[in-house]
Amino acid sequence: MNYLHEDFLLPNRTAQRLFHEVAAQQPILDYHCHLPPEAIARNDTFPNLAEIWLGGDHYKWRAMRAAGEPETLITGDADPKDKFDAWARTVPQTVRNPLHHWTHLELKRYFDTDLVLSPKTADAIWDIANARIADASFNVHTICDKFNIRAIGTTDDPTDSLEHHQSHNSSSHGTKMFPTYRPDKAMFTTDVSAWNQWTDQLDAITDQPVNGASDFIKALKLRHDYFHAQGCRLTDHGLEHCPYSACSATDADAIFTKLRSEQALNTDETEKWMTYILQHVAQWNAAKGWATQFHIGAIRNNNTRMLNQLGPDTGYDAMLDEPAARKFVAFLDSLSQSEELPKCIFYHISPNQLYPLATLMGSFQDGSIPGKMQLGSGWWHVDTLDGMRTQLEVLSSVGLLSRFVGMLTDSRSFLSFPRHEYFRRLLCNIIGSDVEAGLIPNDSELLETLVTDISFRNAQRYFNFPGI
Repeated sequence: MNYLHEDFLLPNRTAQRLFHEVAAQQPILDYHCHLPPEAIARNDTFPNLAEIWLGGDHYKWRAMRAAGEPETLITGDADPKDKFDAWARTVPQTVRNPLHHWTHLELKRYFDTDLVLSPKTADAIWDIANARIADASFNVHTICDKFNIRAIGTTDDPTDSLEHHQSHNSSSHGTKMFPTYRPDKAMFTTDVSAWNQWTDQLDAITDQPVNGASDFIKALKLRHDYFHAQGCRLTDHGLEHCPYSACSATDADAIFTKLRSEQALNTDETEKWMTYILQHVAQWNAAKGWATQFHIGAIRNNNTRMLNQLGPDTGYDAMLDEPAARKFVAFLDSLSQSEELPKCIFYHISPNQLYPLATLMGSFQDGSIPGKMQLGSGWWHVDTLDGMRTQLEVLSSVGLLSRFVGMLTDSRSFLSFPRHEYFRRLLCNIIGSDVEAGLIPNDSELLETLVTDISFRNAQRYFNFPGI
């Protein structure tokens, strides 16, 4: 039997039926990723397997470093085949890491090979994959067609022009691309010079002077409105923790003036400014029916030497082990009191924080929208079988699994779409095993609705992207 055979992760007939007849038939709504919009709009092709598979993928880079491969074969200027051979030496060492499953699902789904990658098979796989990549039909749009991608949600700065979204969505291609408003650069003030440069960009793109905190908010709101016109229906916020320190208009003006004078903020001022921005964005989201995504708990750029050498997002981030709930309660309650609480999705990079967040969510479900507060899917270091199972078990235990908006790739690679299959197989495994154990009724309509909703329909209804 081939590795990752058709019933991989499906231990019984109920799980097998639910996956093959229901989950596998659903389209994909990949509502959060880091794919480059220009590559989607241009319908890019790829030069070779190393470029499409290893370029930008810090999951693989971390594994290669742990396996003792030198940086020149990871992010350096080595020959692409040499980089691929380094990955082939690493893969056998990744057993029980999701990378081993992802690698072979990707080889199987994109290149129709059941070969298991190792130094012995590296040359054959390199030739098979590159022959496929060299065909002009192997491009971004055909990949989206193959996996029935209904929509892709990119991650975008408020100052982005969104020209690539416009050009792509004006075409007849079946996959739509929607921006996500991510105002982190408006909120983060550690590097005052960088914040000022970004504020100058905001000033320029809105074509109006930004001379105070209220002007800054007006400019951000103009971009929020612009994003809405381009189909955006959610924001994203990458935070170590949720900030909350009440910030008056007077406080905000004083902080803005200090920042514009290139003066560093103290700890209280930093948190006040973040709260000020985040509250306004959340209020706009509530008014427009958008969702607010909180990606919480990553401690980033831990290796200063490698940050200086390679920059951020290169595989040197980890889990922050600090409590998450108290400031979230204060922040959400401030919005709830004024009836301006938007739909929210809470992702935490540490599984230890899932129960606190899941029970916190229950305090702010208000009956206005099914599943208004969401416990986000296993993210980053926990989009593993164990991490995804933990997330599903926590949500099932204290919330409504039936309202879950499902999986996303959170990826920078066009070879990552099989992660949806991986998640759906695990979902059907859990549900099917519970049915077989008598823990869930063996009711076909109930089960098929549950799997269909989590795989696609809940996300479709929750985000309400135009035309999806």
